[in-house]
Amino acid sequence: MQAKTEFLLKTLTAQPVIPVLIVESVEHAVPLARALVDGGLKTLEITLRTDAALEVIHAMSQEIEGAVIGAGTILSAKDYEAAVEAGAKFIVSPGINGDILDAADDSEVPLLPGTATASEVLSLREEGYRVMKFFPAEQAGGAPYLKALSSPLADIKFCPTGGVSLQNAPDYLKLPNVLCVGGSWVAPKDMVVGGDWAGITKLAKDACDALAK
Repeated sequence: MQAKTEFLLKTLTAQPVIPVLIVESVEHAVPLARALVDGGLKTLEITLRTDAALEVIHAMSQEIEGAVIGAGTILSAKDYEAAVEAGAKFIVSPGINGDILDAADDSEVPLLPGTATASEVLSLREEGYRVMKFFPAEQAGGAPYLKALSSPLADIKFCPTGGVSLQNAPDYLKLPNVLCVGGSWVAPKDMVVGGDWAGITKLAKDACDALAK
């Protein structure tokens, strides 16, 4: 568990925002990843919300040097195993269940488990987890909620995702228990579909510049 935690800490602190990506076509995989990496965002989360997601993870993992590709929207052990086989280097779940925890225990690929309450955080803490996703961040209480957790649960670090934007990201990033944020604004669907890779690179650069700690 310690090695997995160290990997997550290193990965999540490497940039202020982790792009959370819904990719409909594998044809967009390589140019999208390259655009984001060129903009300074090398760690990417591909959500398993499309039929192409596993192919996208595989293509990005194979073709984009220096990128760290993770898989999100993991809902079961089957999802976990399929994502790892496709090349995912970290796994992200919106919530947690025994099936996912068992898969994480059996895998060398680390899990960033989703939490929304203090009780969920405590349960995962008992399992040895110290790095977690806070989701859906804005709907679950936002930055004030995470600030309230920072004192009683000082050894837990978070990546808040869900409703996070360039405008409210600084509210999260200034907190001592936040490593980075997750967001989709750096790769809007219309720009991906339209192949505006230069525009996406600019959004990534702007996010890095605006949110650098």
